Amino acid sequence: MQDRARATRKVLLESAAHLFVERGYAGTSVNDISDHSGKTSGAIYFHYSSKEKLALAVAREQFATWPQLAAPYAAPGIPPLEKLVVLSFGVARSLSEDVVARAGARLWAERRGIEAAVPTPFDGWALAVTRLLAQARTQGELAADVKPSAAAVPLVCAFFGLCTLTDDLPGGLGWGEQFDQWWLLTLKSLQAKPDAAGLLARARARIPVRP
Repeated sequence: MQDRARATRKVLLESAAHLFVERGYAGTSVNDISDHSGKTSGAIYFHYSSKEKLALAVAREQFATWPQLAAPYAAPGIPPLEKLVVLSFGVARSLSEDVVARAGARLWAERRGIEAAVPTPFDGWALAVTRLLAQARTQGELAADVKPSAAAVPLVCAFFGLCTLTDDLPGGLGWGEQFDQWWLLTLKSLQAKPDAAGLLARARARIPVRP
C-alpha cells in the first residue's frame, strides 16, 4: 500500500473511531465521517465499501494492538500472575485512553445493530489468561481449587465489564484505582499463598510510566 493511501486510511479510521465513541454506530453516518476527516465520501467508499466495513476495520485495529501490549512481558522471569496483572493494566489503559480501542469496545457492545460479524475480544483474551493461569499452576502460584480454563472466561468478562463501565461507576474513581480494588479482591481467590497487595505493588512497578 502506498504511503498516501496508508495515511488516508489512518485518518479515516481515527475519525470514524472518534465518532463511534461519541455517537455510537447507529448515530454515525458516512457523511459525518467525511466531515470529521476532511475526506470526501468517495474517498471513504474507495477504501471501505460501506460503513460496516469501516466499523470492522476499527474493531480489528483494536485487537491488533494485543501482541504489542503483551510483547514486553513475554520474558520467562516474570511470575505468571504478576504478568497477568501487568497485562490487564496495559489493556485497560488502552481501552481508556486510545480512541480506536474505545471505539472497538463500543462497536462490540453494539454488534447486534451492525450488519457484519464484529470480532470478539473474549476468545483470544481467554486463551491468553488460561495459559498464564496454567503457568501459575505449574509454578505453584495458583490456589489448588482454581482450574485455569474454568477461571479464565469469568476473569476476562469481569475485566472487560469493568473497563467499559468505569466511567459510569459511583465514587468517581479512575480506571487505575478501580483496577487496584478489583485485583485486590480477585487475587485473594487466585493465589496459593494470598499476598494480593504485594503482588499488585510488584506488578504496578513494571507498568511503563507515560510521558
